[in-house]
Amino acid sequence: MKTISLLLVFAFALTTTNSDQLNLGDKAPKADLKMTNIDGNEVSLESLKGKNGLCVIYSCNTCPWVIAWEDRYNELYKECANNDIGFVLVNSNEAKREGDDSLDEMKKHAKEKGYFNFAYVVDENHVLADAFGATKTPDVFLFNADMELAYKGAIDDNSKNKDGVDEPYLKKAIEAVAAGKKADPGTTKALGCSIKRTS
Repeated sequence: MKTISLLLVFAFALTTTNSDQLNLGDKAPKADLKMTNIDGNEVSLESLKGKNGLCVIYSCNTCPWVIAWEDRYNELYKECANNDIGFVLVNSNEAKREGDDSLDEMKKHAKEKGYFNFAYVVDENHVLADAFGATKTPDVFLFNADMELAYKGAIDDNSKNKDGVDEPYLKKAIEAVAAGKKADPGTTKALGCSIKRTS
């Protein structure tokens, strides 16, 4: 009986969402917030957006879920670039800023993984993550040309094997947004490590 109760609690946790998280149609908050990119430049969501929108992925250097999914980052960047959509990785792990998620470690990680064409930025004091209601790494937010939220959730349905993906949620959403259509689904469940906040 105890095992069943625990399973029910776990299932409930998986189906609930953060009530403070952005809803579909919401404008991107803090779009003018300046953040340090791994190249040393200060950038904002507004400066990174493309003609058709912006893809924001909350990420980090060591989360096993990120490591499982990040072999798709470069492909997703290319998909966005081909559709005039900006692309940025955001590191909000302030509690690990002196260690695994320092700017220096971000630079090293980006070099190891070949993140040469897109921004990977420091979200100091998790200000942007708090405004988004982002909770996981990875946690995806795709905005349209008007910087309205068009899709949020997971990258796809198979973190372990990109060749085994049946539902490329984000890729399909990117194509829909670029065509001025509604993403279907608009929301999926983000799976990952918790963002390491300091408060």
